[in-house]
Amino acid sequence: MGFDIADKLAQERRARLAAERLLAQKQSELFSANSRLGKHARALSDEIVEKRLEVRSARTQAEQLKGEKSQVLSELRTAENKVQIAERRLWDSIQSIQDGFAVFDSNSRLVAANNAYMATFDGLEEIRVGVKYNRVLQLVAEEGIVDIGNATRAEWCARMLERWHEPEIREETIQLWNGHYIKLIERRAEGGDTVTLALNITATIRYEAELKAAREKAEAANRAKSAFLANMSHEIRTPMNGVIGMADLLQDTDLSEEQKLYIQTIRHSGEALLVIINDILDYSKIEAEKLTLNPEPFSFEAVVNETVTLLSPSAQDKGLELRVENTLPEDAHFVGDPGRLRQVLTNLIGNAVKFTSDGFIRIGVHATPSRNPKKQKVHIEIEDTGIGISKEHAEFIFGEFNQVDGDHNRKFEGTGLGLAITKQLVELMSGKIWVESSEGNGSTFHVILDLPTSAPRGNAKTEISKTVEVPAKPQIEARRLRVLAAEDNGTNRLVFSKMVRNLDIELEFAVNGREAVEAFSQFKPDLVFMDISMPEVDGKEATRQIREHEKAAGKAPTPIIALTAHALDTDKAEMLAAGLDEYSTKPLRKNEIYKFIEKYAPKDVRPALQNVLSPNADLVS
Repeated sequence: MGFDIADKLAQERRARLAAERLLAQKQSELFSANSRLGKHARALSDEIVEKRLEVRSARTQAEQLKGEKSQVLSELRTAENKVQIAERRLWDSIQSIQDGFAVFDSNSRLVAANNAYMATFDGLEEIRVGVKYNRVLQLVAEEGIVDIGNATRAEWCARMLERWHEPEIREETIQLWNGHYIKLIERRAEGGDTVTLALNITATIRYEAELKAAREKAEAANRAKSAFLANMSHEIRTPMNGVIGMADLLQDTDLSEEQKLYIQTIRHSGEALLVIINDILDYSKIEAEKLTLNPEPFSFEAVVNETVTLLSPSAQDKGLELRVENTLPEDAHFVGDPGRLRQVLTNLIGNAVKFTSDGFIRIGVHATPSRNPKKQKVHIEIEDTGIGISKEHAEFIFGEFNQVDGDHNRKFEGTGLGLAITKQLVELMSGKIWVESSEGNGSTFHVILDLPTSAPRGNAKTEISKTVEVPAKPQIEARRLRVLAAEDNGTNRLVFSKMVRNLDIELEFAVNGREAVEAFSQFKPDLVFMDISMPEVDGKEATRQIREHEKAAGKAPTPIIALTAHALDTDKAEMLAAGLDEYSTKPLRKNEIYKFIEKYAPKDVRPALQNVLSPNADLVS
């Protein structure tokens, strides 16, 4: 029994220990489960917090989006309002312009047009939005809204429709029934639309017509002025030829000292009148911008020497010393217009002689560097010891009709055009001119020209011989030179005959162009001197007929020299174009006539200038 109790106690003890172990195990499992549950609860709590934050953020974003949507909608409404306002303003502006504006779609149907465009079709109800362009053309042609000229309605519509379908529509000007002119300008737009502008250019057309009429009137006035100047030149030079020519002939006769003085006075007065005529002609050409340069190679030294030689007698008469300081190389040649350069030098040196009563006149010519290696700058100085120019006069000295002395106390003669012409000529040569002067202390005129250089042509210095070389044994069988002179003025025929009376020539006269052509065929001249203004047939037409006869006969052209009172450049061009070889203006100069005879005399004739002065000698001055 005692054993049983012990066993039971042992069993109970084992059962209790097992129960404790089970309890401990369950407590451990419960603790572990509680831990896991706690962790899960914490994780779930954290997740809930995050979801709440996300929900809150989503709500915030939703509210923001809602606000932005409201703002966008508001902005859209504002933009739509602005677009509507802009469209209304644009259309109001288009409606307010006086020119027509229209838009046609890709199918050439009218989409929109302003009132100015539609006003052209007033009364034509068919022309409205939706009408096609070809129908518009048909209606305006049928109703006579557009002046289609000599074309038929079908032709005009076809031409305008062909124009409409061009990739780049050309501009077209049409005239409406009321005399208005409309300029159509079309441009292709994106999407195939065509924008049309109908500009009313009536005022412009009328203004252009007025300008054209004014231009034609001005050109007619200019032609009348040129014709007047040409006629006056001719009418004055013709009698002056008699005056100066006869004075030259009288000078070659035996005269007393008093008679020589009278003849010299006549000649000088005639020469002064010719200078005035030439100044007026040159000024008129400069004013009309018709004065041109004829560039050619020339020797600067020769031009200076020729000018000084020409003016030396005038300087000697006043006891003035002419000094020439030329530092250019002796073989210095340039390309330019020697005639116009000589005119510039003559004006400047002539003025120096005119306004200097005692002392000297210095002509300085010096070379200065040029930027262009193919050119050479030439500095010309004309210094005198004359009356000088006051400061107030110096500013206007190169103006037209200006004189150093006043209008009421004129001491020196002249037109006042010389320096104006000189300045224009220098500037035409791309040069510069200015003056340094003070009243009572003389003046120095400066001219700088930048001229292309040229190689020398033969000997730069021309020897002036006083006699013509006469062959020691002229051939007996040689004939005399035959000269035909066509001149309708009796005085001029007398002057010409007296000028050549000492020459060994056969001379025959014709009093008009018709007689000149007949005499040419019968007389067979070696040289012809041809006046231009003659009755029945003028000199140019007579020359043309002579050239035609020569061409038909296969003969070489006979030299024909124009001796005329016409002195404009256009006259010269017309004469040379008519077939004349050279040109000389009246009054006749004996030395010029001699030069032509010596130049053109055939080799098989006797020397015409035997035992007379050479044409290179100064026969007239």
